[in-house]
Amino acid sequence: MNGRPVPVPTELSEPFWAAARRGELVIPYCPSCDLRFFVPEPACPGCMSRDWRYEPSAGRGTVYSVTVVHRAPGPGFDTPFALAVIDLDDGGTLLSHVDAGDPDGVVIGLPVRVDFRPFTDEITLPYFVPNLP
Repeated sequence: MNGRPVPVPTELSEPFWAAARRGELVIPYCPSCDLRFFVPEPACPGCMSRDWRYEPSAGRGTVYSVTVVHRAPGPGFDTPFALAVIDLDDGGTLLSHVDAGDPDGVVIGLPVRVDFRPFTDEITLPYFVPNLP
């Protein structure tokens, strides 16, 4: 490992990390108000219902916003890298790394798909990559 901080699953986030280990993307979904949201919270940010659950996502979307990070946020991060807000096609948004080879190639409107990358034996990280025809 390269010294980069390892995410620590919580009671709320463990289902997300377990799904990522299986190569599946799941997003919190509230059936009370039909909202998909991320990050997981004790209550839905739309209606405050505590009756939300994880739902599968196809893992495809579009870059909504992007920044290229040139100064590492801590040890173990290779710079530069593209950090983007992804609008998922099936609802919700996620903040994630987008690996397009050249970080400057990640632009608003770029179609992307999830790509799971093992980080440790317990943690698999969801990255996004261009989803071009």
